[in-house]
Amino acid sequence: MAGTGAAALAYGVLIERNRFGVREETVRVLPAGSPSLRVLHLSDIHFVPGQDRKVRWLQGLADLEPDLVVNTGDNLSHPQAVPAVLEALKPVLRFPGVFVPGSNDYYAPVLKSPFTYFTGPSKHTREPKELPWTTLFGSFQDAGWQDLTNTSSTLDLPGLRLNFSGVDDPHLQRDRYPGFAGDDVPADNTAAAGTSAAPEVKIGVAHAPYQRVLNQFTGGGADIILAGHTHGGQVCIPGYGALVSNCDLPTWQARGLTSWAHAGRRVPLNVSAGIGTSRFAPVRFACRPEAVLLTLAARDS
Repeated sequence: MAGTGAAALAYGVLIERNRFGVREETVRVLPAGSPSLRVLHLSDIHFVPGQDRKVRWLQGLADLEPDLVVNTGDNLSHPQAVPAVLEALKPVLRFPGVFVPGSNDYYAPVLKSPFTYFTGPSKHTREPKELPWTTLFGSFQDAGWQDLTNTSSTLDLPGLRLNFSGVDDPHLQRDRYPGFAGDDVPADNTAAAGTSAAPEVKIGVAHAPYQRVLNQFTGGGADIILAGHTHGGQVCIPGYGALVSNCDLPTWQARGLTSWAHAGRRVPLNVSAGIGTSRFAPVRFACRPEAVLLTLAARDS
């Protein structure tokens, strides 16, 4: 048994955590007749300097030619990681994008016992070290990505208006639900005055999928919700799945496309298993790192 455990740990550290892949999903949430929209969902990169394989893989995601990039936070795992993260994401920064922060954008991870995750959502046990998140997010905005930290925003694409509602990291209890932009709020790419509004889709964006936030998005009229944070459980049992979600989300929803029900509505929920890990727990088992390519398609008329 000891040998089997050692072999599984070695596999998780040396092999599976670097087996990056793209999960593809199709979700029918757009108004009838709308053109399809390709959304690249990135989450939990947790970059550490020297991860050259991760850099090359992230750069290659630009070949997917998404219409929109949604980054749900935790890009960093080291104080000196910002230049490498920006180099890795440079090819996809040319596409329209939005982002929200995660706790490991603000603060560096700390060494702790992995068994604490089985007692409930993780907490900082001492004053954390702040990371250079303002530099990272400033660069995102300079590239044209919209910051959705506790705010709503709209973006017009050909034939479709995207209405976003985003929150600051719920894991740090910084979330303040802003609702969705009203029809009287102009988009960043406002059409000429006097033209009719395009069909609209409402997208909720958060780092950590806590139930209170999912309820707010759903009750507010979201058509789809995107989140990360859970790492898909990170160390899972084959045939069973995640043992923890590191929040109050049911473990069976810790990775993948499911749905969330609240106030008489049911909304598609995509939770990314993430791309990286904390630098103090560099292991994945039965839970490969992933980016997600969502094709948002029109509902059946």
